[in-house]
Amino acid sequence: MGEAREVMDRITAAMVANDVEAMRALYAPDAVAATPDEGRLQGADAIADWLAKFAEAFPDADFELTNGFEAGDTAIDEGYLTGTNSGPLPLPDGQTMPATGKRVRIRSCDLATVRGGLVTDHRFYYDQMELLGQLGLAPEA
Repeated sequence: MGEAREVMDRITAAMVANDVEAMRALYAPDAVAATPDEGRLQGADAIADWLAKFAEAFPDADFELTNGFEAGDTAIDEGYLTGTNSGPLPLPDGQTMPATGKRVRIRSCDLATVRGGLVTDHRFYYDQMELLGQLGLAPEA
């Protein structure tokens, strides 16, 4: 296992444990992230804060890995995010929505580029409509 894979696994473990400080410590100070809901995030603090909001909305969050890859300095995880929405869900406009109490299982893929033991670039992908549909907030396809 290479460095990128090891760091990606540590990020996943920190997310599942709701350990915001551990997540923050795994990102370079000038790291960037691309997210489906908030767009581009700049800096370890902004990325860790974004992950913390998800952890607050889904405190029992878990990740079911279906495929894990490593290519050079980049690790790729494909799988399912699962959890129960028992905390407020942040919306892109800065407002929050009360918890629905519904359990979700949404497809997810993310890619993390690692240099010097820290993530410098992280791209997160999940279908926002799938999430909203499972929460009962949008028509399911």
